[in-house]
Amino acid sequence: LSKFDPHKVPQDEDTQVVLYCRSGNRSTMAAQKLFDTGFTRVTHLEGGMGAWKQAGYPTKIDKNAPISLMRQVQIVAGSLVLTGTLLGAFVSPWFLILSGFMGAGLMFAGITDTCALGMLLAKLPYNQRSSV
Repeated sequence: LSKFDPHKVPQDEDTQVVLYCRSGNRSTMAAQKLFDTGFTRVTHLEGGMGAWKQAGYPTKIDKNAPISLMRQVQIVAGSLVLTGTLLGAFVSPWFLILSGFMGAGLMFAGITDTCALGMLLAKLPYNQRSSV
């Protein structure tokens, strides 16, 4: 959503725009961005892919797609907290600073709705869309 540019979406009578995401929240925000730039007809999947799957509709999974950014953040943050705690318990208490830093970062992300770790992970090559 942070890279979504409504000006790059074709706006003509023959183009039907359908937006979707996992939960329906980001597609709602993207739809609002389109309406704000002059679109009069936009469709988004209410409830997201979760609602689509729950209704029993078919899906096609891209086996080459990376795991979701949120899961990547959880894996990295959890790994760093666990590593800092284990090193703090068995090597030096100074390593507990790593766990504290990650906890503070997660709190900051929740309060500000800005995740620095997520933004960093989004820049990794495997999270970039190919131009092909």
